[in-house]
Amino acid sequence: MTSFAQFGNDLYTGKRSIDFIGLRRRWYALSAIGLLLAALGLGVRHLNLGLEFTGGSEFRVSTTSVPANYEQVASDTLSKVAPGHEAGVTKLGSDTIRLQTEKLSDAQSNDVRDALATAFNTPQEKVSANFIGPSWGQSVSKQALKALIVFLVLVSLVMAIYFRTWKMSVAALVALIHDMVFTVGIYALTGVEVSPATMIGFLTVLGYSLYDNVVVFDKVRENTQEAFANRRMSYERAANLAVNQTLVRSINTTVVALLPIAAVLVIAFTKLGPGTLLDLALALFIGMAVGAYSSIFIATPLLVTMRSREDDVVKLAKQAARAETKAATRAAVPAASTAPAAPIQPYAGAPTTATALADDPADDVRDAATGQAPAGGTITGRQVHKYAQQGPRNQPRRQPKSKR
Repeated sequence: MTSFAQFGNDLYTGKRSIDFIGLRRRWYALSAIGLLLAALGLGVRHLNLGLEFTGGSEFRVSTTSVPANYEQVASDTLSKVAPGHEAGVTKLGSDTIRLQTEKLSDAQSNDVRDALATAFNTPQEKVSANFIGPSWGQSVSKQALKALIVFLVLVSLVMAIYFRTWKMSVAALVALIHDMVFTVGIYALTGVEVSPATMIGFLTVLGYSLYDNVVVFDKVRENTQEAFANRRMSYERAANLAVNQTLVRSINTTVVALLPIAAVLVIAFTKLGPGTLLDLALALFIGMAVGAYSSIFIATPLLVTMRSREDDVVKLAKQAARAETKAATRAAVPAASTAPAAPIQPYAGAPTTATALADDPADDVRDAATGQAPAGGTITGRQVHKYAQQGPRNQPRRQPKSKR
């Protein structure tokens, strides 16, 4: 069975290839379905904003033994002291219960605090009451939005200058927006609370997604420049080769990044409960997974789609098609050097068997007697001297002149 390393090497050399670009309409359709679900989640269910963004009162109860029905106990206690107020009850760690509700008056807060201490059989000093105003969350949201806009503008300029084409910047930005909407939509659909730590995770995801896109685009630029130089590969094929060459790297990088985050998520869900660590890890896990998908299936295919109608790209595709046709024709027609050589025709009157073609001493005798060459001369048809033979020269020794 082929190893994963060998599989990656085959993808890099082109021995194997996955047609990411040719199937781009399928990837677009899958992303469109995901984005539609995300939009429905944002429009119908909305985001479950934390207390830092909405404002309200928060109570935390520390007890040595948390009952199994702690949610019901906390809700009943609040409804008795402050009727008409709904509460969100969560367990933090193994010994802390958090209750969040709308803004209560100081008197109501003190009554709820005393009632919670009695309900959970814990001292009053183990129950804390805090009021969090929405102004802090709104300020953080505004500053994050400004930072996001500045980030996108700077990224667009840097990528346009580095890659020398604005279409790569547009493709990268579309991939970033795709990742952000997808991640936020998952939060809306699942009802997970959005906290300031979640906002930090969202911004971190943008940087990771951009990093992955830049690595793939750099390989795309290298391959397409070579394709324009030799005119033997279309822009689409060169871009698809770049995605295949960076596929294993993207998978390895994503897996290595997600493994520790997954470990944090498991610990947060099983031991720590809701909190800053869980909010940050969940946003990073979802965003990194979606970012790896967009860098492979969205960014580069979208770039090819945007450049497919350019004159130089169309001309390159035609030239590459002609080059492939010529190469296929040469491969189909056997080379002349490989054709079998024609048999050598013997000279007239010559024997046709291998034994008869061997040197016969009798021929030399007949030649010496008649003084003429054999009929037809040699196998090449040339007339030879009567003493000329194959192999070493064997001519009669010259007689010395007699002395007079």
